[in-house]
Amino acid sequence: MKRYKAIVWATGGVGRYAIRTITDRPDLELAGVWVHSAAKDGWDAGALAGIGPLGVRATRDADALIASDADCVVYVAPAASRPREAQRDFCRILESGKSIVTTALPGLVYERGSLPERYLAPIREACERGKSAIYSSGIEPGFGCDLFPIALLTMSHKVYAVRGIEIHDYSRYPVAWDMRELFGFGQPLDYAGGLRAPGTIRAGWGAAVTMVADALGAKLDEIRESCEFLPAPRRIETASGVIEPGRVGATRAYCIGVVDGCEVITIEHVNRMAPDLAPDWPKSRAGRTDRTWRVMIDGEPSFDGEFEVGFRPGEGDDDHGLLATGMRIVNAIPWVCEARPGIVDALHLPLTPARGALHPKRDGVPAFG
Repeated sequence: MKRYKAIVWATGGVGRYAIRTITDRPDLELAGVWVHSAAKDGWDAGALAGIGPLGVRATRDADALIASDADCVVYVAPAASRPREAQRDFCRILESGKSIVTTALPGLVYERGSLPERYLAPIREACERGKSAIYSSGIEPGFGCDLFPIALLTMSHKVYAVRGIEIHDYSRYPVAWDMRELFGFGQPLDYAGGLRAPGTIRAGWGAAVTMVADALGAKLDEIRESCEFLPAPRRIETASGVIEPGRVGATRAYCIGVVDGCEVITIEHVNRMAPDLAPDWPKSRAGRTDRTWRVMIDGEPSFDGEFEVGFRPGEGDDDHGLLATGMRIVNAIPWVCEARPGIVDALHLPLTPARGALHPKRDGVPAFG
């Protein structure tokens, strides 16, 4: 196997798993780690990832990492809350000749549908100058409600409507900006920011809706968006803060592609802060309200398929979801590094299986520990 040198850019929830996986793969090599915090500067990457020493020191010196001979950057620093800064990071990295795989910006999973041309054009130009590629993915968007239904559609004769649903309990997710400012949890019911601000839902999931439409050879007339809130009936303590009674405790967001006046491609996020909230909203087929991605296709034949992440006893936290999110991009590194310059996507890349991941004797570096 050809070996690809990868830099991990930030060491939060996804970054620490990326370090562990890169260390465990025969075709990947950890070439550097960028950290934002001065407290982490100089730490061994293995210590930051919770494993043994690796001999790679974390650094805040972005210029030194960009000047290195690495092939790729695993960019998992926040981007939704700082899109301009992320764009500048992308362009600097891409111009240096390094490709990027990222979970940071959902609207980048496909080149059309979410982000405006004024945002994308500098990224494309940086790719051309550096002969590099950038790929965005994750569990959703990136797989659950776009690539998963596209795979099911390979068995279709006729398709009337496609609906992908994320069903998740976010009470354990600790990122306050995402939960409170973007999703609106804990806000008054008349909160008009985040998902209720015009264009926000499309910015996040319009690209995924467009990718499904393109897979079907369909041209969308428009993309509609809407969001519902339901109140918490009691005080709820969550990893992102306390939700008081009467404040937003459950959100339901829709991003809908329209063809010939019909709502035909829907991505729906049904998110709760406790399992008993919003009892009439969608659940898994078994009645679960957490860590499930469900796809229903009205067509010939019809399909109702779903998958659950972290289904075994004792796996009731978000670690498995974060791991799956990160593996969507880490496993794609070899293909992205060999891709044409530009913005690449899951619809046009080959499948990116976990090459070198099979451990029949359960040896190697564990993801959790």
